[in-house]
Amino acid sequence: MNSVSKKSLFTPVLIAGCLILMTGFAIRASFGVFQIPIADQFGWLRSEFSMAIAIQNLAWGIGQPIFGALAEKFGDRRTIILGALVYALGLVMSSYAVTPEAHQMYEILVGFGVAGTGFGVILAVVGRAASDENRSLTLGIATAAGSAGQIIGPPLADGLLQVMPWSSVFLIYAVAIIAVLMVLPFMRSGPVATRTELEESMGAVLKKALRDPSFSMIFLGFFSCGFQLAFVTAHFPAFVSEICTAIPPDSILRTLGISSTSTLGAFSIAMIGAANIVGTITAGALGKHWSKKYLLAYIYTGRTIAAAVFILLPMTPTTVVVFSLVMGSLWLATVPLTAGLVAHLYGLRYMGTLYGIVFLSHQLGSFLGVWLGGVMYDRYGSYDTVWWVGVGVGAFSAIIHLPIRETRSARPATA
Repeated sequence: MNSVSKKSLFTPVLIAGCLILMTGFAIRASFGVFQIPIADQFGWLRSEFSMAIAIQNLAWGIGQPIFGALAEKFGDRRTIILGALVYALGLVMSSYAVTPEAHQMYEILVGFGVAGTGFGVILAVVGRAASDENRSLTLGIATAAGSAGQIIGPPLADGLLQVMPWSSVFLIYAVAIIAVLMVLPFMRSGPVATRTELEESMGAVLKKALRDPSFSMIFLGFFSCGFQLAFVTAHFPAFVSEICTAIPPDSILRTLGISSTSTLGAFSIAMIGAANIVGTITAGALGKHWSKKYLLAYIYTGRTIAAAVFILLPMTPTTVVVFSLVMGSLWLATVPLTAGLVAHLYGLRYMGTLYGIVFLSHQLGSFLGVWLGGVMYDRYGSYDTVWWVGVGVGAFSAIIHLPIRETRSARPATA
């Protein structure tokens, strides 16, 4: 890759990466919309389908460092192809699942597929292709592409469910994730790691990171991001639909062109995605000039306050819209900053693997948020307890980012 292309912001690598992320996340963000149709068809408890989504998130987290390491050893494009094939296979098999146990098992494949086509692999490619000057903003743009998928996915799934069964929608999604592989020829990026980084082994870099308290703080801090995002993605559509269905549309919904509150749940996820495009790109741009750890602390504080205020106020269509826009502006803003912080502290050579390890914490939080939401709803008929747990872990993440050492550690001299 020549110096001119490195200085360009919208490179073929970035555009191709954005398309892959957008497609993968359009599918993944839609799973909350299937919660009620699948549960109603088979008479499942809310916790049973929630467990399937929770397992998907956990498999995603476990698969992320694995796919990151595979990309660094065998190549990015081969790894993305593998991820897409596993993703499609999981969706096809899920479409034929008629028991909770089968659905939960097949979601392991979906989770690994998301790992192979998601942030860990794609952001590493995009990050290596970008110049130092543009890297933070570029990572923000790529992350925002996932939010664009979030805008498209839930309303698309909701519309398709009006004319076909949920199993057919899964098959359409399987075709989509394979079709997006057409952009892979553009996913080429030469290594921009330093000579010293290229000479360091993966074991040495991992050992250095795992011994660093700052890496542990980044790992622990990312937990609440996963908890909050997965809980909202999986349960917010059903939560909103059940409470707001009997409420007539108010002025804010009429302004947005929504004629019925019954579709507000799916639309709220799309609004979160729309606001997140702005929030994520802004976070990436700010990360170029400001301390990433303090920006992360501000984001987690904002999320904590937004969730607490939302659950304390009476829920109306207006509060749903306002919460969706506020939470959306902070939604994935943590991703470019966290990925950028990992690259800054430990280099680009094994960024995919190191970010994958950090992302495992995010997905452990995702598993707990989705699973706990289903269990608490079945037990108490309410999500209130889980909302407050989310508030608590959000406050924890805001605090634990503050002591992170943001100065890059010295590297051994080259021979």
